[in-house]
Amino acid sequence: MAVTVEREAVAGARPRRAEYELIDCDVHQSIKDYRELHAYLPEAWRKYVSARGFGGPSSGYQTSVGLYRKDVVPPGGGEPGTDPDWLRRQLMEQYNVKYALLNGGGILGIAALPDADFACVLASAYNDWLTATWLGEHNADGRFKGSMMVAPQDPAAAAKEIDRVGEHAHIVQVMFASAVTPPMGAKQYWPIYEAAERQGLPVAVHPGVEGRSTTGPPTAAGWVSKYIEWHTCLPQKAMSHAVSLVCQGVFVSFPRLRIVFTECGVGWFPHVMWRLDRNYKSLRQEVPWLTRLPSDYLREHVRLTSQPIEEPPTDGQFLGLLEAMDAGRTLLFSSDYPHWDFDNPVEAFRAVPEGLKRRIFYENAAELYGLR
Repeated sequence: MAVTVEREAVAGARPRRAEYELIDCDVHQSIKDYRELHAYLPEAWRKYVSARGFGGPSSGYQTSVGLYRKDVVPPGGGEPGTDPDWLRRQLMEQYNVKYALLNGGGILGIAALPDADFACVLASAYNDWLTATWLGEHNADGRFKGSMMVAPQDPAAAAKEIDRVGEHAHIVQVMFASAVTPPMGAKQYWPIYEAAERQGLPVAVHPGVEGRSTTGPPTAAGWVSKYIEWHTCLPQKAMSHAVSLVCQGVFVSFPRLRIVFTECGVGWFPHVMWRLDRNYKSLRQEVPWLTRLPSDYLREHVRLTSQPIEEPPTDGQFLGLLEAMDAGRTLLFSSDYPHWDFDNPVEAFRAVPEGLKRRIFYENAAELYGLR
């Protein structure tokens, strides 16, 4: 394979250390027990969840290999991703990760809750828990950075939440699930973009709740029966969002906004740029606010995380993909720790020239998140 991605499943095997520092843009820390959020909920909602639990529907698509790597359970037991010290040792120290961007575990289901009021309250409680714990008491050296969650069901409330939390020193982006409908260019989301731009924060979307509750079918063709089908088709939402963001003029109205497609794959990005540019040449009258080729807006405003990276049969094909997507500008390294399809930074991108590798592993993220 062009890019050998090592799935470290043997406990006790100490991996080689990356040659230089990197920024991991998709790390999933988890809550040991959701009752930890009770302290951050208003009293009325605390009684609500005490009576019924936090709830949240399942998509019904479950991986046959389990959600996590086999060696990520903390030494003291418990859910993977719940022990900050173990995460530091197993991920950050072993792989020379300078900064870890924490994107939560299980919390993306907020976007699929039909009760928008509860979704907003839960997002606020999670953000307060995150800033008090992982970004507070466990972050003396400032190397944990966080994604704040918002409920896209209520964009006005989401914008207020961004203004409430967005100035925290270790909050570096806004996040919600990529399974939202309608596509992200719709004007109903614009209050979120306005607030994110005001706070200088990128807006990231992440898959995982496709097929749940209000999100509709998980693929463009409808419902599928296998997890492998569901997982393979996850980039479809990202493709639709990218086209919508450009064509609806989001990047014209918010010229400083950056969108991050996290864990959505990358191979689709050149295809979308080429196809949209081709259509624009004949159909530009439909989008008169665009003054440049659509691909120019995408290269300037969109970033993608690397995991799960497509693996063409040859190095030449892989390098061609990176060139086509302008990876030296648009691609951010991510490992997806502690999940089953974790990408080892030592093994990933071995065929990539050093200068480009440094852009992907560190510099692109440092520029986006202000981590220099």
